[in-house]
Amino acid sequence: MQNLLAQLLQLYILCIIGRIILSWFPITPGTVLATIFSYLYRITEPVLGPVRRVMPSAGAFDLSPIVVILALEIIGGAIVRSIG
Repeated sequence: MQNLLAQLLQLYILCIIGRIILSWFPITPGTVLATIFSYLYRITEPVLGPVRRVMPSAGAFDLSPIVVILALEIIGGAIVRSIG
């Protein structure tokens, strides 16, 4: 069980990182890349959006992915330690 949870958390972190990387490039609507970005946006925005609204502005930089990844790593480590 702990292995599955750890893998799911890592997969979610990879989705956040994928969204970050794809946001750096212009994406043409209707392409495979646009479909992938849309999917990543839909699964990560429910977590990133509320964090972004609570955090103070950092200018043009969106620091919410860093906060969420750090929180997921801490929570995941605590869960794995408590189960194992």
